[in-house]
Amino acid sequence: MSGKDFSEVVEMIVREDARFPKPAYFFVRKALDHTLKGLKKKPTEEKGHHVSGRELLEGIRDYALQQFGPMTYTLFENWKLSQTSDFGEIVFKLVEYGIFGKTEHDDINDFKGVYDFREAFLTPFMPTGNPGAESASGSNGGRSETNKEDSPEGNN
Repeated sequence: MSGKDFSEVVEMIVREDARFPKPAYFFVRKALDHTLKGLKKKPTEEKGHHVSGRELLEGIRDYALQQFGPMTYTLFENWKLSQTSDFGEIVFKLVEYGIFGKTEHDDINDFKGVYDFREAFLTPFMPTGNPGAESASGSNGGRSETNKEDSPEGNN
C-alpha cells in the first residue's frame, strides 16, 4: 500500500464512481489486512506474499462472517455488493488510485464467480434438517391460514 491518505482517496473514488459506498472500500482494506495476517500464519507462505484475487475473496468471506455474522448478506446488499466481481471492482479502483499494488498476473477476472453470495453468507446461518416438519402437517404450526390452500385436502 502507498503512503496516500486512504480516506481522501476513497472520497475521490466515490465522487467519481458511486457504485459502492465508502464503508465497502474500508471493509475491503480491513479484509486485506485480515487475509495477510492469515497467510503469515501458514508456514509455507513466504514474507511479502502477494495476495491473489481468490485468496483475497476467501479472506473477505472469512472476515465478513467474523465481523458481521448473519447480517453479512444484508449489509453487503446495502453496500450494493452482490457478487464476488464487485469486490474486484473495488480492488481495481484502489489499484488505479495507487492504494493497492498488483502484479502483471493480476486480472479483474480473477474475482468473477468465485463463490455465490447466498451460499457464502446465508447458508452458514440456516438451520439444518427440518425439525417440526411432522408436527406442522397436523396443525398449522403458527403459519398463516393460506397454507391450508396449498393441499387439496386442506389441513387434515
